Amino acid sequence: MVTSFVSSKRIIPVLLVISLLGSRKVSAQVTTDNAKPKIVNIINFIRLLEPRIPEITEEVLYQTVVKQVEIMKKYQLPGTFLLQYDALMDSRYQYLLKELPAQSFEIGGWWEIPQPLVEKAGLRWRGRFPWDWHANVGFSTGYTPPEREKLVDVYMADFKEIFGYYPKSVASWFIDAHTLNYMYEKYKIVASANCKDQVGTDGYTLWGGYWNQAYYPSKINSYMPAQTEANQTPVPVFRMLGSDPVRQYDDKGRGTNRQGVVSLEPVYRFGGGDSAWVYWYFREFLEGASMEYNYVQAGQENSFTWNAMKKGYELQMPLIAKLRDEGRLRVETLAASGEWFRKKYKLTPATAVTVNKDITGSNKKTVWFNSRFYRFNLLWENNTLRFRDIHLFNEHFPSYYTEGVATSNDCAFFTLPFVDGYRWSSNEKTAGLWLKAVINGKEVIVEGNDPIIRDDVPGKLYIEWPLKIPGTKLTIDVDEKQLSMKMEGAEDVQWFLDLTASDSAQMPFYKVTPRTMYCAFDKMKYRVKAMEGTFSKSPKDEVIRIKPDKSLIVFNFSETDRYYKRKKPI
Repeated sequence: MVTSFVSSKRIIPVLLVISLLGSRKVSAQVTTDNAKPKIVNIINFIRLLEPRIPEITEEVLYQTVVKQVEIMKKYQLPGTFLLQYDALMDSRYQYLLKELPAQSFEIGGWWEIPQPLVEKAGLRWRGRFPWDWHANVGFSTGYTPPEREKLVDVYMADFKEIFGYYPKSVASWFIDAHTLNYMYEKYKIVASANCKDQVGTDGYTLWGGYWNQAYYPSKINSYMPAQTEANQTPVPVFRMLGSDPVRQYDDKGRGTNRQGVVSLEPVYRFGGGDSAWVYWYFREFLEGASMEYNYVQAGQENSFTWNAMKKGYELQMPLIAKLRDEGRLRVETLAASGEWFRKKYKLTPATAVTVNKDITGSNKKTVWFNSRFYRFNLLWENNTLRFRDIHLFNEHFPSYYTEGVATSNDCAFFTLPFVDGYRWSSNEKTAGLWLKAVINGKEVIVEGNDPIIRDDVPGKLYIEWPLKIPGTKLTIDVDEKQLSMKMEGAEDVQWFLDLTASDSAQMPFYKVTPRTMYCAFDKMKYRVKAMEGTFSKSPKDEVIRIKPDKSLIVFNFSETDRYYKRKKPI
């Protein structure tokens, strides 16, 4: 994001990193025609000005893009440059980007709303600066649906006048559903992208969505994956910034309204600017189970400036090029990824992000699963296991911003929570759904060894966790609608799942029956069914206890109830 301007200090020589990664044998080499490709988009988006820091002049921002172009050309890396309207109208960027070979570089739109675009559309500018990052001014959420269409029409007309065609990709931290539908229906965009999951960064909250890769959004909620073709906008929305699958979720600020950032962005000292972290990230990106495909966005917004991103950028680009040359990943434009996705998938597929081995000094392991119906995250830490997160998706749950207008500098996009290990935690208590058992008459958290996570069967994710209870293992079978858990070799073991949360957590549960949890979030009523197993209120401090039937628990995450219309934003 745009709030932190930092430089990297923990860089080891690039050749050493390449040597380290190249010395490992990857379990299955990935080629561009592989059934499970590893896709990298290098996306750099461009603003004309940075009003918050006087030292960041228009020339500094321009030279940042010049340097990005130079290094991508050096390593023959294709990529996407997305132009905010004020930069689109600047002759320096026009000349620079028109000179790029069209077969390698894509020019598209970055959908933040600056003063020149608003005024050319005949609207009144309400910002503090010519570009204002507040959600009610600098984004489409701050304008009525008819005003949004005017803004799109002006941008598209000027883009075509300059480049001779309409952009195929338009991305932003967030784009409302009305605008996204309009861009698709009138201008036939083929791809979009939005920010990673986050709470509060720059005032923007996007929480509980399809965690990585890409999804088809609901026509009434651009952040919510749709379940049917009839109710989806057929433009894949790719998740940006390359979140750390282990740490981004709750390492910093859990239970608060502001997260820290650990991502592939090259400006961060721990993250994309740290050679050890980058090497680790790409190792797990290549080797971890991903089901259909894996995806990450590299690159950086020019607002951070070249001096801040230089070391991280010069670390990542040759590494990505080397892996590309070895056939272990493919590098392409955002539009190319969007067109590939649309040809391959009629509906949002089920995917996963897996970390089998964490960075040096940590024993954590994790897997994120996403489908058009739900997402979950499992975290292994200190030989224990918990669900950190389970959120449900429902295409009938509208975003307020599809028709409503943001009235403050903040905005929030949510899905439907069942387990929320970040928002329901506090410094004193960690929220999650924990695996427990009665051992020697005491309730304890179950411990185990390293899990095995596989995606051999199309559409399925299989997890096997050998336990320290002699002769037992936990198996988890996952598909796009259901998740089943079984403790094998443990017929006499009394095991269960306990949901914990802080005392101040706002829980969605309003009714508990043996087979169904009834929930309500922002006037959306929904439910979680246990096809096998039973729900009950916990006899202790925990919120909910889930017991197996004959050592088996099966959740159905594909059914929800009718929506009751919201009046105000969350």
